[in-house]
Amino acid sequence: MKAKGRVFKYGDNVDTDVIIPARYLNIQDKKELSGHAMEDIDADFVKNVNPGDIMVARKNFGCGSSREHAPIVIKESGISCVIADTFARIFFRNAINIGLPILECPEAAEAIEEGDEVEVDFDTGVITDITRGKSFNAEPFPEFMQKIINSNGLVGYINS
Repeated sequence: MKAKGRVFKYGDNVDTDVIIPARYLNIQDKKELSGHAMEDIDADFVKNVNPGDIMVARKNFGCGSSREHAPIVIKESGISCVIADTFARIFFRNAINIGLPILECPEAAEAIEEGDEVEVDFDTGVITDITRGKSFNAEPFPEFMQKIINSNGLVGYINS
């Protein structure tokens, strides 16, 4: 499985309140809710994101509250993968549980820039910055995690 898209880049400690502000958590429709993704840190994100695009961030991405809404709105907005130096543990677990591919790769998180075109091979863990002609190696997902992601999350995996 592969992903390819343009990069949206963020810094350290992007918390779940920035990913989806708490004031919108009463919205039940995932698509409507995703219309507010990242708006407090990147007001143009929802206008500019396209299906398949990739999010890159630095350390501790997804810190803060344990709300599942954060990975849901990222995935629903069209982001195909999040690459970061590190993830908050609860965000990591929530992302896999809803089928959002995420990869930890400090070298890629450092080198990849906003707007670069990037391709990710989930089977090998290879991240290629096509724009800059550089490749990075992340730890590929274990087979059982690939099955969860390919099933659109844990519920889909269990029901398959």
